[in-house]
Amino acid sequence: MPPFSSLQGIKGVGPKRAAILAEAGIRSIADLYDCFPRRYLDRTTIKKIGALRDGETVTVVGSVTGTRLEGGGRGRSRFKAQISDGTGVLELTWFRGVQYFSKTIRNGDTLAAHGKVAFFGRTPGMQHPDFDKLGGDDASGDEQRDDELFKTGAIIPIYPTTEAMKQAGLNSAALRRIVHRAFRDQPLRIVEYLSPEIIESNNLLPIGEAYRQLHFPDSAELLERARYRMKWSELFFAQLFFALRRTEERRHLTSARFERSGDKTAGLHERLPFTMTGAQKQAVREIYHDLKSGRQMNRLLQGDVGSGKTLVAQFAMTLAVDNGLQAAFMAPTEILAFQHYAGLRHSLEPLGIRVALITGRQKKKQREEQLARLERGEIDIAVGTHAIIEAGVQFRRLGLVIIDEQHRFGVLQRKALQEKSENPHVLLMTATPIPRTLTMGVYGDLDVSVIAEMPTGRKPIQTRLCREDEKPELYRLLRKQVAEGRQAYIVYPLVEESEKMDLKAATESYEQLRGEVFPELRLGLIHGKLPAAEKETVMAEFRSGGLDILVGTTVIEVGVDVPNATVMVIEHAERFGISQLHQLRGRVGRGEHASSCFLLYTKLAGDAKERLQAMAATGDGFRLSEIDLQIRGAGNMLGREQSGAASGLKIADLLTDGEIMRSARAAAFELIRRDETLTLAENARIRDYYENHFRKRISLADVG
Repeated sequence: MPPFSSLQGIKGVGPKRAAILAEAGIRSIADLYDCFPRRYLDRTTIKKIGALRDGETVTVVGSVTGTRLEGGGRGRSRFKAQISDGTGVLELTWFRGVQYFSKTIRNGDTLAAHGKVAFFGRTPGMQHPDFDKLGGDDASGDEQRDDELFKTGAIIPIYPTTEAMKQAGLNSAALRRIVHRAFRDQPLRIVEYLSPEIIESNNLLPIGEAYRQLHFPDSAELLERARYRMKWSELFFAQLFFALRRTEERRHLTSARFERSGDKTAGLHERLPFTMTGAQKQAVREIYHDLKSGRQMNRLLQGDVGSGKTLVAQFAMTLAVDNGLQAAFMAPTEILAFQHYAGLRHSLEPLGIRVALITGRQKKKQREEQLARLERGEIDIAVGTHAIIEAGVQFRRLGLVIIDEQHRFGVLQRKALQEKSENPHVLLMTATPIPRTLTMGVYGDLDVSVIAEMPTGRKPIQTRLCREDEKPELYRLLRKQVAEGRQAYIVYPLVEESEKMDLKAATESYEQLRGEVFPELRLGLIHGKLPAAEKETVMAEFRSGGLDILVGTTVIEVGVDVPNATVMVIEHAERFGISQLHQLRGRVGRGEHASSCFLLYTKLAGDAKERLQAMAATGDGFRLSEIDLQIRGAGNMLGREQSGAASGLKIADLLTDGEIMRSARAAAFELIRRDETLTLAENARIRDYYENHFRKRISLADVG
């Protein structure tokens, strides 16, 4: 049977149902096979109604013994159904979609209901439970109804369905029967695409058996093995993409070999007023190995806030200059670019290294002079924003590109900077720690260095959750810190959807703070809409100690470094994500004095409560990134552009399948090590499957 045969050859699928299934992405027999169940009902995992406890989330199976529609006024109606399993009665309640439920659920139906239990007196109930009918009005011939199968101890697959499918009678039970008929009457010839060696060495089920067990499991053990096989295969091909691309780059992309470590690098080391951490030294060694190899470096440098990534980057830049090459350092904002520029001048100009700043706000004459010097090779390191990638910016001999907070730049922006020279070495930096499995899944073709160690003497930041009514006490603490010579930040949220309102609120709050709360203190305001020159004036005044409190929006989120600032107050903290909160907190605790971060909230519930509690519990950015991943999922955490590998997965989960990922990655990279272009006969099916099926499905951007 051709894999893309029409579904209308299956009993129970006419033109109308075929059209609805097509809207859900199921257009062929092959699509039907790939419509994996979202969960399974197994008698061993079903809770008896008589044993239910308040507050637990469970699955219950029972027969409907009564239904009723209550209320008649607009917005006040609700539908209730009682189900019994012989040990007790559970009441199910729906406040929305009551007409649909009243037509769908009838006395005598067998339901599998999944939800949170709440007791009303002695009666357990669920509100808006997820449910599936285990009946089978269209079961025929030798087909058993789902409720009959359940009684025999079979594991029942529960399929994902859309609202349109349900309206057409295509609930999970109907879909299960359609899948059963496809397997029975129009079976596909499923060709194994992995080699016998890979299957045996990784203890994988054959692909045909894995499909059968996924849809019609013979046992819980075989179902688990089938799910493992499908996840492993999916992750294997995702990693194959990275392995092939890395091999291709290393074969064709040669870059300048940084052969000598000279006076500039030695001088930087001698001028350090402290000892580098072991993690910093290891990162420098890894980068030096790349730069001296003659192959293009493509490395991601991850480090928590304040871990010392910029110093590691400075050693890479001095090595470039020692070898007669230029370096470009791109930052996402003008404030951050200026700060890096000032820091690099302070560290490197005494060594004879020429550092220049290039931004879009410079005066025409000044900019033209800088660009001419850059093109003549009279500038060793150019620091800038996206202005550094514009067409008129030319380097004499660019050898190293460093992109700070790389996730804030688009793919095309990163690519444009790399194209300023022929295959410059590339170092991407991020202070947003990414869990290891996500790093493998999204940056799988990059080498990764991790600075998971903080400099000695760095004091932990005390983080506290505060209600709005605790502000007077908080302001007393802030005033005390200023009296002791310290400085503080007060940050307001700013999101695109309500930017004008947020900006107005932040500005009004600043005026109130300056006029009523802290009239005796020196306050400054900074936000993204201020002209660049005005922003830099405010920042310079704060850095020099001319301001006691800096009020701002998230424009101060990344990179701002004022060691004397010891208090961070974040207003409406429930509106920020974990990464933003952690970055903002990292603006304090950068000096010798103890620091505090206060998270002010108005209402705390759901995900926001989890986020703020996590912030109070730990200062470890890598641990926070794992919590963030659990709360938001891979796609939302990374954003659309960088989550191609994650969002393209059908069954694997980068959060929970770390061990499977490691196994699949090792196998993919070992395969490409032995057969770089997949030309050996034994790997022909892997190559064909990758080209014809997997590569078309994943939506990976050029994240490197």
